[in-house]
Amino acid sequence: MASLHMVLSLFVSVLVASLMVSSASNFYNDFDITWGDGRAKILNNGQLLTLSLDQASGSGFQSRNEYLFAKIDMQLKLVPGNSAGTVTAYYLKSTGSTWDEIDFEFLGNLSGDPYILHTNVFSQGKGNREQQFYLWFDPTADFHTYTILWNPQRIIFSVDGTPIREFKNLESMGVPYPKNQPMRIYSSLWNADDWATRGGLVKTDWSQAPFTASYRNFSANACAWSNWVSSCGTSNSMTNSWLSEELDSTSQERLQWVRNNYMIYNYCTDANRFPQGFPPECNLS
Repeated sequence: MASLHMVLSLFVSVLVASLMVSSASNFYNDFDITWGDGRAKILNNGQLLTLSLDQASGSGFQSRNEYLFAKIDMQLKLVPGNSAGTVTAYYLKSTGSTWDEIDFEFLGNLSGDPYILHTNVFSQGKGNREQQFYLWFDPTADFHTYTILWNPQRIIFSVDGTPIREFKNLESMGVPYPKNQPMRIYSSLWNADDWATRGGLVKTDWSQAPFTASYRNFSANACAWSNWVSSCGTSNSMTNSWLSEELDSTSQERLQWVRNNYMIYNYCTDANRFPQGFPPECNLS
């Protein structure tokens, strides 16, 4: 009987995990191409997805699932060469006029100049929480893993396992936090040469088109949301450990290393934008 009980317990654990986790993903199963007239392609039996941009159009895709809290990993290889004017966006977003959103945006640049990694957090339709970074590697030479951890306590942006930004739930201080609206994963490659590169001074060189970004190895430890029910409702604490994940001391040191060496813009230090005082979350160290 004891062995039967162990087998049943193992089966239940595997079943619960299958509700929550999409690992070794197949793009055919998890995403829909939503625009681009054939410029987006799923290749290699669903293991690779590419987005392309030319002068006529960009392209994009979205997840089939909605999530209410998730730890999302995606490997991206960005547009190589002269990518000035292009933006590759990879983000979570809800619907409606008071939407929530968690953004990675990669702003292209002239050959040899670094990409700018732009991050933002929207809650109830309001953002203005931009932080920007250079990367410590060439994001066009190979695939790198970009992670969004979104749980009830915090949002953590990470690159290859190194945290670059943490946005905490500070509702007690009057700071809105995205926690009630399920979000889908979206990604797009599009032309933004009116603002993306040096404030729009550098325009897209269409002789370099088509521009292509590539995606692989998507995985999601996530609470899938369907018919107002979360797949995490019956799961156990081991499977759900990411729901209370936080930065340990080593991760805090790595976060500070990124801030000290690679952060190039922080809304919390832009006094011109906030003449009446910085947002409340900026007052915390």
